[in-house]
Amino acid sequence: MLELSSPSDNAWHLGVAGDTLNTAWYARRCLPETNWTVAYGTRIGVDLFSERVHRFLSEARIETDWVQRDPQRTVGLYAISLENGERHFTYWRGQSAARHLADDSAALDAALHAANVVYYSGITLAILAPEARAKLLQALAAARSRGCRVAFDPNHRPRLWDHTDTMVQETLKAAAIADWVLPSFDDERRFFGDDSLQACAQRYLAAGAREVVVKNAGDAMVVADAAHQQVIDVGPPQVPVDSTAAGDAFNAAYLGARFAGEPAAEAARAGHALASRVIGAHGALVALDA
Repeated sequence: MLELSSPSDNAWHLGVAGDTLNTAWYARRCLPETNWTVAYGTRIGVDLFSERVHRFLSEARIETDWVQRDPQRTVGLYAISLENGERHFTYWRGQSAARHLADDSAALDAALHAANVVYYSGITLAILAPEARAKLLQALAAARSRGCRVAFDPNHRPRLWDHTDTMVQETLKAAAIADWVLPSFDDERRFFGDDSLQACAQRYLAAGAREVVVKNAGDAMVVADAAHQQVIDVGPPQVPVDSTAAGDAFNAAYLGARFAGEPAAEAARAGHALASRVIGAHGALVALDA
């Protein structure tokens, strides 16, 4: 999507972002280029704004082989408003070609056959029509049965769903085919009624996930698998300048560390360290070489 951020004197910065794209961008910076290719699968238009997104991906060294083109639609747009460092979003998605990313079964299957790991989110599910959502989940389950690993962030956005109950049901379906589930506790408590980080982790493990990391807005978190649960204390949360993409960055660093063979606890600390850097600056994508 296109992102409008940092209003100042009625001026806005136009960038490119979006939850899964943010994770891909940070993953490219966390993973060694000699061993890992990061590619992005989506659907965009053929207009100038879509070209901007395509160019952005290429310049970020994210492969675009699986970016579909739609001559009838374009890219989505969102604006970020900040209040005490916390973000509020306004979306324009009706024209988004990404809502049809699962329509082409052949293109979807080709992309998944090329992947060793697939990462997606609850927003990916929410923007799709029910039939396309079912097709995506079925394709992901088939990919996982072939040995592809699947990572899923529930990233709840109830306004994108026709009903909260549908969101809850589809989230659990996605967890059932995931190797990693990376929820945020505030959202989980709100929509599932979890009374603790441990309860949240256990619910996703019971649904079928192999490993769960319950993020907690910069406070102590839980990592869990079928064998054990562990609380990871990372000290007091810092006051954010802008919390946009903190969870997306955490996911990239966590998964990158796990791919490198780090234990889950150390990977969670790596995720926290990157998220802490991201919330100290404005916008979703923060340069890491500064």
